[in-house]
Amino acid sequence: IDKNGDGYIDLKELRDALDACGFRIPGFKARAIEEEFNNSNRAKIPGKMTLEEFQKLCSDLKANEVASTFKMAVTKRENLQHLGGTSEASNEGTTHSVRVEEQLAFSDWINSNLRHDPDLQDKIINHSCPDTIDERAINKKNLKLYTKLENLTLALSSAQAIGCNVINIDAHNLSKGTPHLVLGLLWQIIRIGLFNQITLEHCPGLTTLLSDDEKIEDLMKLSPEAILLRWVNYHLERAGVPRRINNFQSDITDSEVYTHLIRQIAPAEADVNTDALMERDLHERAEIMLQQAAKLKCRSFVTPQDVVNGVYKLNLAFVANLFNNHPGLNETNGVLDGYETVEETREERSKFLCYDLTTVNIFILAYRNWINSMGVSPHVNWLYSDLADGLVVFQLYDIIKPNIVNWNKVHRKFVNPRKKFMEKLENCNYAIELGREIRFSLVGIAGQDINEGNVTLTLALIWQLMRAYTLTVLSQLAESGNPIVEKEIVQWVNNKLNSAGKQSSIRSFQDSTIADAKVVIDLIDSIKPGAINYDLVKTSGTEEDNLANAKYAISMSRKAGARVYALPEDIAEVKPKMVMTVFACLMALDYTPNMDSRQ
Repeated sequence: IDKNGDGYIDLKELRDALDACGFRIPGFKARAIEEEFNNSNRAKIPGKMTLEEFQKLCSDLKANEVASTFKMAVTKRENLQHLGGTSEASNEGTTHSVRVEEQLAFSDWINSNLRHDPDLQDKIINHSCPDTIDERAINKKNLKLYTKLENLTLALSSAQAIGCNVINIDAHNLSKGTPHLVLGLLWQIIRIGLFNQITLEHCPGLTTLLSDDEKIEDLMKLSPEAILLRWVNYHLERAGVPRRINNFQSDITDSEVYTHLIRQIAPAEADVNTDALMERDLHERAEIMLQQAAKLKCRSFVTPQDVVNGVYKLNLAFVANLFNNHPGLNETNGVLDGYETVEETREERSKFLCYDLTTVNIFILAYRNWINSMGVSPHVNWLYSDLADGLVVFQLYDIIKPNIVNWNKVHRKFVNPRKKFMEKLENCNYAIELGREIRFSLVGIAGQDINEGNVTLTLALIWQLMRAYTLTVLSQLAESGNPIVEKEIVQWVNNKLNSAGKQSSIRSFQDSTIADAKVVIDLIDSIKPGAINYDLVKTSGTEEDNLANAKYAISMSRKAGARVYALPEDIAEVKPKMVMTVFACLMALDYTPNMDSRQ
């Protein structure tokens, strides 16, 4: 490019130089860069740029590719990477496609949320679900291959605990950076973080989206996507715009809806405008619209190309991010007046805001995370309403006891509106019948209770499904292969502690000594000798220190490879059902190496 060999690039040749380095930018952008460079007094020689200055420009353009996106793919096909399988057996004839847009969007999201933390303390899982991972459990210094794999195991176990489906993913896949698996996991974590905010707990003003004949129960039955669609249309109506959308694909490709939405939710001082509507070229219009979104610090996830192409996943994330930062709803809406705030049971989720209509309606339970991690479809958002057709329950039965479900008896699609209610009820009746077949305690529980979303009785069924799954996994790992019951778990805990020379023990899952979590911590150290740093264990016995120990115990369990779903509060408050699952998961972890050696 430096044809005369004087060590400088002539600014008239800048566009060619950038093109040679892979930055294919339009002429107006190249001219804008030239003018900015000349007017900034940075040029040592007017009209010329040094190699160092050119390198810095390239670095800046590279860093801003996701945010500014003047470099666009020619077709959708060019933005797909086709990769072979993840093993020698699957490399032949197996390909996985990953979107370049997703790689860029997710990388940008992670960087923008973690860039100010020198130690990356706000890990992406903790960003989505705060306090999921105890920082003390993370290996941070002098990382070797083994300690890196420990961190990745902790991340995977924690991701599963917040509801991610990590089937067929292990620490080695993440260590190798297997693209389609990494992207799939990242999307689940980011999605959970974005959608966790779309609740009445975080935004009571959501009741504004209810129509006159709807109640809060109706809002709680909607998926986060459906709520976001209502939210967009609500603001379009408030802006006096007649247009409405039904999806985040074809309905948003011209950027018109986004332009009006951003203007409507923006505070006056943001100086947001609707100039994008004056631009006829859809790509340029999308770019101008995204510049307005940047004023709200909400440009993440989409490029102009993603908007024009209607890329569903990224546009959904873009709108969810707008909602989380600028909901523009009346947080003190009168609909909430008189409703009672209650504390949810720990098995569901601690300290969650609920509203008392005629009975207490509780939603988004901790059990939901376990259900979603099993890989069921569709994704469960509201536990009670999303189980009302029985389909997710059947999938759980099939996981616990394969082939127990006669799928010919199951209504899988509900096409006829007149028959839909009875078909869903028949499914729920069959679900209760299957529970009794495998000896669940379902006295007083009927299919109608599940269909209607009865809080207590639905929770009773889900607990027994979770218990059966946990004990089934244990039985499969046990040397005898016989069914394992709770009494045997207690016996194993005490034998394991005694053989490791520990002084702690338990009488039952209701033993008050469990509250300080030391017995769980000792058990982990018995399974993985030297894993615990006892300098980090609190000894005062206060509620605060007990909870800190419980957080450490759960994170260290997950780091060791145990798939623990319980919350720290379950241990600190000695909730026997969830305490049982903690010990059962550790027992399964201890059995796994023995099974490997036998094989």
